[in-house]
Amino acid sequence: MNFKQAFMASPGPKSWKEAFILFLKGLTMGGADIIPGVSGGTMALITGIYEQLLEAIRSIDMQTVKHLLKGEISAAIAGVHIRFLAALLSGIAVAIISLARIMHYLLTTHESYTFGLFFGMIAASIVVIGRQVKWNPKSIVSGILGAVSAWLIVGLIPVETPTSLIFIMFSGFIAICAMILPGISGAFLLLIMGKYEFITGALKNPFGHASSGDSSLLIIFVFLIGAFFGITLFARFLKWLLSKYHTVTLAFLTGLMGGSMRRIWPWKGDVVTKMIREKVHVISESNVLPSHINTAFFVVIALMIVGFLVVYYLEKVSNK
Repeated sequence: MNFKQAFMASPGPKSWKEAFILFLKGLTMGGADIIPGVSGGTMALITGIYEQLLEAIRSIDMQTVKHLLKGEISAAIAGVHIRFLAALLSGIAVAIISLARIMHYLLTTHESYTFGLFFGMIAASIVVIGRQVKWNPKSIVSGILGAVSAWLIVGLIPVETPTSLIFIMFSGFIAICAMILPGISGAFLLLIMGKYEFITGALKNPFGHASSGDSSLLIIFVFLIGAFFGITLFARFLKWLLSKYHTVTLAFLTGLMGGSMRRIWPWKGDVVTKMIREKVHVISESNVLPSHINTAFFVVIALMIVGFLVVYYLEKVSNK
């Protein structure tokens, strides 16, 4: 079996149109993952590819690694859902690279508007995914546990952490696990671990050097190694949970999305900051009701509605 035969034999889109649609779904996942508080896993759920994604990740195993080490590229590709992953990961990569600057600008200059849009999207996601759950006492308890867990996690305070390559690899491991969990975003966990600005800085200037002195390319490479091991291990665990305890697990994932809405509530109260090593860190912030009914208020509400309708439309298209 040659390379082309192995590539075509793997599960994935059967036409260029299907590949392009999967690429677009990857764009939504990548775009969501660079917003602290929004998860690419949520987008995978609402676009109908969540379990396909877990299965594709699970197809990368030790047998694949052995084939690669022996130089048996075709054999390695034949056992992996390479066509599915190629289309999806291309979209994710394009979104992360192209939208990093835009998201940074929006979060620093129009935070309430940005959060309003994604608040509506997550609200719609909860409705969409919640309809798939067979609600009973067990699933209700599971959903509540998921909501409480996310509520507590997103309330954590960013901390100062090392810039060593080992910790960068660990950050990649943790962030990628969150990427496939609805409600808990990898970007937000990077923010909590004090590495969001560090990693996005490397992505924005890949041929430069970070504050640690390491080259940006080396930082990105080490981060990706951690992400690779994280996603291959965690996807297997999550797939096992969904196969053995589907309803309870889906309820927990729905709860995670609900609890995570604490982080992206558009109206924030007093923010307490502290200088740590010449950097301003947020110590605490509170969610409040809007103090004024003005133009900005109506813009946020409008964006919430737009976000809700976008997800609702995606769900309808996905069902078709």
